[in-house]
Amino acid sequence: MINIQSPLDAYNASRLNRHKNNLSAVQELLELDDSTLGMIVSKIRSFQVAVPSWALGTGGTRFGRFPKGGEPRNLEEKIEDAGLIHQLTQATDAISLHIPWDIPEDPSALRSLLNEHGLKIDAVNSNTFQDQPGQPLSYKFGSLCHADKAVRQQAIDHNIEVVGHGVALGSTMLSVWLSDGSNFPGQQNFRKAYQRTLESLREIYRAMPSSWTMLVEYKPFEPNFYSTVIPDWGTSLRISEACGDRAHVLVDLGHHLPNTNIEQIVARLLHLGRLGGFHFNGSHYGDDDLTTGAIKPYQLFLIFNELVAGANDPAVKNPAVAYMIDASHNVKDPLEDLMQSLENIWAAYAKALLVDAVALDNAQEENDVVRAELILQRAFQADVRPLLAEARLLSGGSLDPVDFFRTINYRGKVIQQRGKEAVATGL
Repeated sequence: MINIQSPLDAYNASRLNRHKNNLSAVQELLELDDSTLGMIVSKIRSFQVAVPSWALGTGGTRFGRFPKGGEPRNLEEKIEDAGLIHQLTQATDAISLHIPWDIPEDPSALRSLLNEHGLKIDAVNSNTFQDQPGQPLSYKFGSLCHADKAVRQQAIDHNIEVVGHGVALGSTMLSVWLSDGSNFPGQQNFRKAYQRTLESLREIYRAMPSSWTMLVEYKPFEPNFYSTVIPDWGTSLRISEACGDRAHVLVDLGHHLPNTNIEQIVARLLHLGRLGGFHFNGSHYGDDDLTTGAIKPYQLFLIFNELVAGANDPAVKNPAVAYMIDASHNVKDPLEDLMQSLENIWAAYAKALLVDAVALDNAQEENDVVRAELILQRAFQADVRPLLAEARLLSGGSLDPVDFFRTINYRGKVIQQRGKEAVATGL
């Protein structure tokens, strides 16, 4: 482990006066009294987003992968990298695991390591979208929807095994994404595929501990392009309702067709009390898995406006939402990319907190379209970076995480420790 506390303290001290000036200027510009400023900063500090273990290494495309070197070679090193990100950003106190990419060999030791880094295990994710070495039966034509009951049972057993690993590490959530579907008309019976999937998920649901939640993710295409068994939020919702009260919909920003109104989906699921999880990333064409907020920052803000509005509405009876980044970094340092995403997520949340909800509701009820739009735009256009820096500073993080990361040459140090050819496990 690389000790960074002393250089971090020195880094923040050298930039403290400029930060205080910036914070004071923004407070005056936004007309925030000290109490309101403190409330907003406190809420920012409490908003935590899990990082996925698979995003701590270089991602890839169908054409290639270009590792940076010094990548985490095992789950312990992934926890170390995730711990560094949390230490710098103070925005991610949990890590999400993908099984069998990250099978814990010593759960007790891992829990101690997690505590050492101020982390916990978020959701555990099953993997039936690819065949594993030594796997008896193939998922080429589906997993939980497969025509062969033996294949379905293999996939069911895998999910139950994943839950077992999660229990050992203190997780309470199973995240299920299925690539099941078809590429050609006539390849699959739509009704049978849906029914088999539902029955399989019900069996997994019944096997979970009573304190656990199942998150059902949807995706309209890829790797199957003619049909997917769970293509949209409506299908995911129906399956969740059919499984039970502890099954909810998981929304991934990249899992939508172009120009889908995701904020309306979020509002609808909140209204129904079924928004269980949220995966952040950036998308231009489809499931691009780019840096969160890099492509459509206004959409991200509008989504957060619905999340904040739902959280503040006593009529909304939605469970706590599990937030996670789900991205793939092919040309960036993965740790820098995750820190950029966390900054953009916090920024969108902070801007949503600035929305005058009462004035917006009045404008909507009076059908004043221009005033309603201007209320949102005023909040979106605010410079909230000093508020984020203050939240990190008060929590013990860095005033500028990416700049500090580069200042201490963390990537160079882990290359020396782990090797230039070190490649993250599971990718």
